Amino acid sequence: MVPVLTKIPTEQKVVFLTIDDGAVKRDSDLALLQKHGIRASLFLAKTFIAGSPDFYQQYIAAGHLIENHTMSHNLDFIHLSYAQQKAEICGMADFEEQQFGRRPVFFRPPGGPYTMAIRKAVAECGMKAIVDWESKANAGGMDYQVGAGLRPGDIVLMHFRPEFPADLAAFLKAQKAAGLKVVLLEDYLGVK
Repeated sequence: MVPVLTKIPTEQKVVFLTIDDGAVKRDSDLALLQKHGIRASLFLAKTFIAGSPDFYQQYIAAGHLIENHTMSHNLDFIHLSYAQQKAEICGMADFEEQQFGRRPVFFRPPGGPYTMAIRKAVAECGMKAIVDWESKANAGGMDYQVGAGLRPGDIVLMHFRPEFPADLAAFLKAQKAAGLKVVLLEDYLGVK
């Protein structure tokens, strides 16, 4: 069974950006991340990227890492059978390894909820942890499950959506206000 990470316990002044789905594909989003020197963990779902997985090669070239967000992005994922959950997780890991040359080490369930069975399936598919979040850049602002600002070790959720520039601006404002450095989660934890 894998652990679940919602934040990383640390006193170091670091924060981790994760970006989900892959539904909206714009070169300008990558340019914004590069402009600010940010590398992120990208939790992609096959349903959103199947038609153009090569689009994400430029993200990999820029130092971002691709992680697992299931094949279908079924928001009722926790209610699927164990066999279906495992097929979604392992199938996406296989797809990403084939497409991107690296097997994902992290998994994020669609919408965030998970069960003990999902934790077991993630382990059986060869990943090291489920990554959730306590902070989210959304609709041009920041949402916090704990506190009223970013804290050291926070894992922040964003999405590839039309409002990506506004969400990134909100994240950067919160990150700078908290005096935190954006670090790639996989680098910080020493897993690739």
